Amino acid sequence: MTMTPHVTTVRSLDPCPTAGVSGPATQGLLPLASRSDGLVGSVIDSSTSLLAAQTHDIVRFAMGAPAAEVIPTEEFRRIAGEILTDASFTYGATEGEPDLIDTVVNHFSDSASDPERIVITSGGMQGLDLAFKLFVDPGDLVVVESPTYTNGSGTALSYGADVLEVPVDDDGMDVDALETLVAETGRTPRMIYTIPNFQNPSGTTLSEARRRRLLDLAHTWGAMILDDDPYGELRFSGDPVPGFRELSPDDPLVFSVRTFSKILAPGLRVGWVDADPRLRELLIAGKQAMDTCANVPAQHIVAEYIARGGYDEHLAGLRTEYKRRKEAMDASIAAHLGDRVRTTDPDGGFFLWVTLQGDDARVSSSRLFEIALAEGVAFIPGPALSPSGQFQDAFRLCFASNTPERIEEGLQRLARALDIARGELDRQLRPGHLGAAPPVRTG
Repeated sequence: MTMTPHVTTVRSLDPCPTAGVSGPATQGLLPLASRSDGLVGSVIDSSTSLLAAQTHDIVRFAMGAPAAEVIPTEEFRRIAGEILTDASFTYGATEGEPDLIDTVVNHFSDSASDPERIVITSGGMQGLDLAFKLFVDPGDLVVVESPTYTNGSGTALSYGADVLEVPVDDDGMDVDALETLVAETGRTPRMIYTIPNFQNPSGTTLSEARRRRLLDLAHTWGAMILDDDPYGELRFSGDPVPGFRELSPDDPLVFSVRTFSKILAPGLRVGWVDADPRLRELLIAGKQAMDTCANVPAQHIVAEYIARGGYDEHLAGLRTEYKRRKEAMDASIAAHLGDRVRTTDPDGGFFLWVTLQGDDARVSSSRLFEIALAEGVAFIPGPALSPSGQFQDAFRLCFASNTPERIEEGLQRLARALDIARGELDRQLRPGHLGAAPPVRTG
């Protein structure tokens, strides 16, 4: 199989986000820094505002968020009322509240055994930002999975990286393809960004053999592995795969990012990084230039929640419920889309990756999104999950956020939207077509 490297840079971004904004102030423009071209934003995060602006009912398969009904809101409220004091509302230590660092070390011992490895962050995204800030210079080559979580690749671009996409299959990142594509570029990567467990957006898991090979390549190249694992604890079937830290303990080339967003609640904005202790002062300095400290009341609440023993029972419930929802989505896809699509089969996490098949593969998932939104269902189109805009024939569905009943309704609406999109395309391809597409319903 012949592969062509897809390398995305700030210079190749289209459209340029600063077009019509940046330039000489004497011409009525703004003197923006050159790095502002790399601020590409996130279609995923922007979907929250887009959906909030809709006035009709929408089944939301777009945002990768825990189901509202499984967040332990009452327990958080009770804990907050019992433990928060004046000391909870002042500045905290930049590296994190001591009780939460101890909790991370003791409760997540497979990830960390030394408090000096841990810095508490404002969610997982701040951990990614710190990694790119510490290791990536403008023009450096950063490897990402394809498709990928584009908040991660977007952060790399914001630091001026050149982003190389490597395909994903049922065993995660194709590490053989990685080696080939890197050789084709004639360059050495500075960083390899991977989501090894139940990858966002594909739902696939990087096999143990590929993890070992990735470690070997990282050491050959002197490249950092950015190990982003928000979903690893949400395995609901299959056997666990050893993590990078289990395969290579205390490896200085592994920088791990974790978060409580997918297990507890994203609004808490509490996560952590697990990295070589020699980086700790740099991480603290880098974080002090961002936010001084992560949300102190939220840190206290998370530490107390785990200390009271609620975490493990909560996690077990999530695994059971998300398995039920994933199976419901599988059944609804089979019933309403059948062989019109091919999907991944994750053993955990939040997501299915859906690829259109046959004649339906001619439908643009970007156009399908517009029609589907009008029909009352939302997802993330494939091009939003590739820095170079690949995967027009694919899209991401989140099964975690909806009950089986809502999933069934959403798939009925999605099938209806695909029928409309196919009809629209067939009319456009018909000889003598005059151009205008019929309107779609908006309610």
